[in-house]
Amino acid sequence: MMRSWNPLEAAQKPTKEQMAAYVKSPLWNELCSYLEESYQAGAKIEYSRCCSCPGWNVKYKKAGRSLCTLYPKEGYFTSLVVFGEKELLEAELKMPQLTGYLQTLFEQTKTGNGQKWMMIEVREQEVLEDVKQCIAIRRKVRK
Repeated sequence: MMRSWNPLEAAQKPTKEQMAAYVKSPLWNELCSYLEESYQAGAKIEYSRCCSCPGWNVKYKKAGRSLCTLYPKEGYFTSLVVFGEKELLEAELKMPQLTGYLQTLFEQTKTGNGQKWMMIEVREQEVLEDVKQCIAIRRKVRK
């Protein structure tokens, strides 16, 4: 049996399996697999003291460039996707094709230093597909 962990306890670094067990959502595993297979992205488990979302998270990067950061929650997770200055126009053009939730979140998220930091709560398949589309704006999937 896996030892449970506290996502806010800095001294207890979790395994990917412990994080998945905590989230208890097949969407978590689906996104992690998608990032690892489609982008060959490396997963790095880190502890953040950031005031907006403290605790353990998983950062996915490809070629030194951030794709997204996943923050485990009980029963769901949050995915941080950052649109840089060069990606904002493409993101704006993509929004009408995404869920109402993502459109509203995009509209309400302030732009600072030419960037938009989207904290997307992933609780359903449609939103997971939105996250994949947002990541594809940051870096195209190699076919």
